[in-house]
Amino acid sequence: MKMTFKYAPIFVLGILFWSGCYYDVEEVLYPADDCDTTAVSYANDILPVLQDQCYGCHSGNVLSGNVDIEGYDNVKTLVDNGKLLGVVRYDAGFVPMPQGAAQLPDCDISKMEAWVENGAPDN
Repeated sequence: MKMTFKYAPIFVLGILFWSGCYYDVEEVLYPADDCDTTAVSYANDILPVLQDQCYGCHSGNVLSGNVDIEGYDNVKTLVDNGKLLGVVRYDAGFVPMPQGAAQLPDCDISKMEAWVENGAPDN
């Protein structure tokens, strides 16, 4: 008795089609835009990012590139000369930061941009 696999390709394609939808998670495909940049403050939004992502190389006795970002005055100097946004946005002519790590999340960069556009207040 000879077996035919006439419908085997259709069966395989059907399985592939249905399994391809398995990882379609709405929250991943369409993330909520919950990045509020209307009331960004140095203490609540900017400083925590700097502490988590930058202080390891740019504070205290460790001043990689001779850049100190500990304290508002040091950060404000980097804002005024354009280096803070230049390095975190990976702008041309700037060394991308954090060096050796992934770029900061878009929301953190958007908050920094909003804070700088607002005059970079010490709030």
